[in-house]
Amino acid sequence: MSVFTTKRDEDLASLEAGLDALESHVETGPSRGRKLLGAAWPPLVALALLLLAWELAYRAGLKPTYALPSPADVGLKLWEQLRDGTLPSAMGTSLSRGGLGFLLALAIGTPLGLLIARVRPVRLGIGPIVSGLQSLPSVAWVPASIIFFGIGDAAIYAVVLLGAVPSIANGMVSGIDQVPPLYSRVGQVLGARGLSAARYVLLPAALPGYVGGLRQGWAFSWRSLMAAELIVNSPELGQGLGQLLDQGRFLSDMSLVFAGILGIFAVGIAVELLFFAPIERRVLRRRGLTGVRH
Repeated sequence: MSVFTTKRDEDLASLEAGLDALESHVETGPSRGRKLLGAAWPPLVALALLLLAWELAYRAGLKPTYALPSPADVGLKLWEQLRDGTLPSAMGTSLSRGGLGFLLALAIGTPLGLLIARVRPVRLGIGPIVSGLQSLPSVAWVPASIIFFGIGDAAIYAVVLLGAVPSIANGMVSGIDQVPPLYSRVGQVLGARGLSAARYVLLPAALPGYVGGLRQGWAFSWRSLMAAELIVNSPELGQGLGQLLDQGRFLSDMSLVFAGILGIFAVGIAVELLFFAPIERRVLRRRGLTGVRH
């Protein structure tokens, strides 16, 4: 009996040693600081090269200074706009409009996409129209919106919705189309039908494609908003980034135009890094795909 006990103890000790060895040899990835540095230096180098090319073009006199200001002039104008609050106010106005328009588009595009994906007559009748609307430039809706709604926020939101809803709906359709049929059959066996099947089976499985549609829908809504703000201009509406760009055009102030463009660019990056990138990482992590893209 003692022989068997000794043998068992030796096996357990050997197993414990093996587990300890496995734990001790687990390779850890690079530190957070090195990851940030590795992600930051390529765009910083590209930005430095762009500024260098811009400065060389300015010094070479390729265009008059009113048409091609120096990077320093644009930096001074940007600082001036930031210091007096003009640029932050315009960014806040546009971001609030874009956020509200995107939420409205989300509330309309999500059920519309689900309806197109699951009801064949609706897909055959409305699907091509939605795809056609997605390919239509948003600026084409601005004149019609102004005539129909007048100069006001309603015209701006109409343009944003017409630009964003088709992308969100098509993202939902694409995500559902990629769900394996086996998932639906298993859901039916477990009693998931109708809205219950959509809530617990289809939507979770379609989430990666849907998130891609949301990202594209935000891009379309943001571009649509800028197009609408450039044209729909009234003192009662307040000054967004589009109106700031139009003001720079009216004053022939290219530095102000560049400051507005940088504001649009900054909002786009912030929304991507603070909203869509974390959502995508979470979706990929839940599916064991974190190492594929992040």
